Amino acid sequence: MGARQQLQTLTRAQGFLIRQLLREKTVRSKEGAFVVEGAAHCLDLISHHPQAIQSLLVSHSYLRVETDANRAIRSELLTRQFLCSDLVFEQVTDVETPQGILAVVQQPQWDEGQVLGRSRVLGIYGDRLRDPANVGAIIRTAAALNLSGVWLTNDSADHFGPKVVRATAGTLLDLPIFRTSDLRPVVSSECEIYSAVLSAADRVPIRDIRTIPNRLMIAVGNEGAGLSLEIMKASQVRFFIPLAEEVESLNVAATVAISAFYFSGLAIDSKIQRGRPPRLG
Repeated sequence: MGARQQLQTLTRAQGFLIRQLLREKTVRSKEGAFVVEGAAHCLDLISHHPQAIQSLLVSHSYLRVETDANRAIRSELLTRQFLCSDLVFEQVTDVETPQGILAVVQQPQWDEGQVLGRSRVLGIYGDRLRDPANVGAIIRTAAALNLSGVWLTNDSADHFGPKVVRATAGTLLDLPIFRTSDLRPVVSSECEIYSAVLSAADRVPIRDIRTIPNRLMIAVGNEGAGLSLEIMKASQVRFFIPLAEEVESLNVAATVAISAFYFSGLAIDSKIQRGRPPRLG
């Protein structure tokens, strides 16, 4: 039976649920699901995480332009696939120019104790990061550099929200991400905290840091308010990225990218010196 014959007609209730998943954090939490939109991201999910897809929705316009290769990939998906009109899809979607395909995906569950219990940890701790684009970019960077995970305070942007999901560029299922109310899990796991801050006399330029501990959390804060007093007090090191005189600060996502790249390089150098393969925990 071909993929087109397997398509079921989307019901009004199913379309309403997808809209709610895109718009309401409480619904995403209750259902344990989120939505991924776009052909490239959906096809990548089918290829690499088919078991995470709860359902797939396509529009008539998508089917008209779908290539034979993409149809073959989609036909391998065993979960339910639904079809709707272009008008209905536009009412459901969260993007201005939809491609006519989206997936409802199960939220991944990660074992925080297992991640923090590794012999080597290099993670990002995000304090009150409310811009979805920044949160998405940070997750994408952490996944690209093979970091241990990302920790977000509960008042940060929902990492399963549609704007964050788009910014992660398909890496959301590959990287452990945790919501946290405070530093206790990190502190109790004996991770040291290096906080990214603005330049000041009592703070260290990042280039002056030549070695790092085996278990490290890079803390970054809200661009307006900075890091909380709790995090600052718990930090073993407060570092800054030297900038040109006319530049006051960096976007928090850029700060994470530079810091994570620099510290992951130190971690790899440390492993090479001890004769271990250069792969982070």
